[in-house]
Amino acid sequence: MSYDEPLRLPAAAIPDGCRDWTAGPAAAWSASLAPRWTLPAVRRSVAAAATTFALCVGAWAVMLGGLWPLVAAGFAVYTLWVLARPELVWAGAPALLVALAVEAPSLPWAVTFAGALVVVVSWTAVAVRLRARDTQLERALEAAGDGTARVPDEDAPVRRGRFLRPLGLVVLAVSVLTGATAGLWGTAEDRGGSRVVACYLAGLAVTALASAWLGRHRAVALRREPAPVLRVLVRDDARGTTEVYAADDTAAARPLFTVDLTSYDGDTEAADDPRAADGGAGAADTHGDDERDDQPADQRDDQRDKERAEFERILDTINDDVPGPVREAVLYGAPFDGAEVVLVSADEDPDQPPLTEWSAGPVRPLSPGAGLRRITRQKAREARDRQLERQARELGAGRPAVPVRRWSAGWLDWLAAALLVQWGGWICGAWFTEWAMSPWELALAAAIGLYGAVRVPLKLAWRITADSSGLWLTGLRAPRHVPWDDIRSVRRESYELKLRWRDDDWAVAAPRWAWFERRRGLTHPYDALAAELTVMRDDPGLRPTGESSGAERGRPLWPLALALAVLWVGLLAVLS
Repeated sequence: MSYDEPLRLPAAAIPDGCRDWTAGPAAAWSASLAPRWTLPAVRRSVAAAATTFALCVGAWAVMLGGLWPLVAAGFAVYTLWVLARPELVWAGAPALLVALAVEAPSLPWAVTFAGALVVVVSWTAVAVRLRARDTQLERALEAAGDGTARVPDEDAPVRRGRFLRPLGLVVLAVSVLTGATAGLWGTAEDRGGSRVVACYLAGLAVTALASAWLGRHRAVALRREPAPVLRVLVRDDARGTTEVYAADDTAAARPLFTVDLTSYDGDTEAADDPRAADGGAGAADTHGDDERDDQPADQRDDQRDKERAEFERILDTINDDVPGPVREAVLYGAPFDGAEVVLVSADEDPDQPPLTEWSAGPVRPLSPGAGLRRITRQKAREARDRQLERQARELGAGRPAVPVRRWSAGWLDWLAAALLVQWGGWICGAWFTEWAMSPWELALAAAIGLYGAVRVPLKLAWRITADSSGLWLTGLRAPRHVPWDDIRSVRRESYELKLRWRDDDWAVAAPRWAWFERRRGLTHPYDALAAELTVMRDDPGLRPTGESSGAERGRPLWPLALALAVLWVGLLAVLS
């Protein structure tokens, strides 16, 4: 769907005195962002990889160099704080420096000096980044001027932190259990590694609990008094993250920041209602249910049909692999790196009232260069997908009708299976260096092997069969049938080919080298398959015409998984 201009927000939804956040003030706000060397916008995957690497180095230093487990795990958690939660660095940096000073007599001076240098440099970078936040706040307040207003639905429950708080408590309990059982491991190296993991899990628990508190504290502060308001433009990207643009950037050429949002529409107690277990579709207003009970049967059926149609429209919007339309919006709260905000925006359906959405995650500013690269990548992906679908459509139109089409695992999937096996072997080889393993080591090795026994068959032998009725997907127990009308989307997301339908999804993963594909003009097999299945879903004339047989749909994969599991258990029995 294309739009010539932004979807308009009703005048009644715009507070008095609300100013447009135009390109000039927005550019001044962007100019105040922290410099790139402070790492203000690191991807989650990069932060996770860096933290994992720091943890591995710390565990190695504990086993070989005599470093305290608490200090080793502390550096790993500190790495996560520097990249993703800089507010906690003010407490973490001094604590690490004190720990290094206490342990310095038992460590080589080069190790102590290197550790202290890393802490001081990163502490300085975080100080610069947090100072930039103050400047961002000042620029945003200047742009808003005297325009303030109470946030909509300020009496709604504050849900920030409801997920991270219990998660942090669970991780804390696991860390206590891991630390309490560290003495059961067979060797001193294993006991040291277990203590490192226990301390690291405790640090993750602290991170989750602190993040929950910070998010809730900022969300509550936004409700206490009238908040600054600014008129902006917004758009949802293909993954559902909201991009915010200047009010006069109608072409959506340069996003200012991104933020994840959640809606609080409907009954404020719906989250605690058992009927909300379906994801919110059935968590309607209780008064509406009572009124519906008094309606005639035909009126109740019409109402249910309307609700079902609206729910289907929302699902289609979520699963559409293109960015949404540009919409007018009012931003409540001064934006800065890590801020909490509220957005009231025009709904994509003109018959619906404006959307009121609260931030479900912190504001993430984009530098001018990062914003332009983001839009360029989105446009390139859209153009590539359109080209692949056009080619698949032309190829399908020129191909004679066939009863059944099939696709199966190829060499990239076999490579993925080999990498998974190699990863499991490396983990076991790194941990279990002795022939005689303790019961805890055997249990951990068995868990790794059983996971591989389930995943490897799917990577080696997956099959998708298309016939006139829909798709058949291989599984452990039996092939699964997905009617054509139930398919929501088929796309390649990062390393995965993901197929979503009305009630569930299915995915397989394989390596991908985007830069190599671009340089050589290659198309990843998952991209080609996703395009072909998409055009079949959209055009019934391109679908197969017959019914597939049981042999064509593929066999259950559980026999292969069982054989691999038995083989692994037998190997462990020999080693023990």
